[in-house]
Amino acid sequence: MASVVPMKDKKLMDVKIGELPKWIMMRDFTPKGIGGAFQRGYYRYYNKYVNVKKGSVAGVSMVLAAYVLFNYCRSYKELKHERRRKYH
Repeated sequence: MASVVPMKDKKLMDVKIGELPKWIMMRDFTPKGIGGAFQRGYYRYYNKYVNVKKGSVAGVSMVLAAYVLFNYCRSYKELKHERRRKYH
């Protein structure tokens, strides 16, 4: 017999489409809950890519790539106008 996992304890990958709104409403959207989610994400990333026996530049390069992409998206509005200008 399969064990029944409460909706609150299910991972996102285990939630069915019909259960998704109910699962989202059970999440903690308080500042403490959001901070805890960021902290879990940081520690998960750190332990998977940075704190390993045979480390490489992969962990740091992903952070750098995300930073570059974020800044490009942030300044896209200004960069968009400079594309079609002719300097002559």
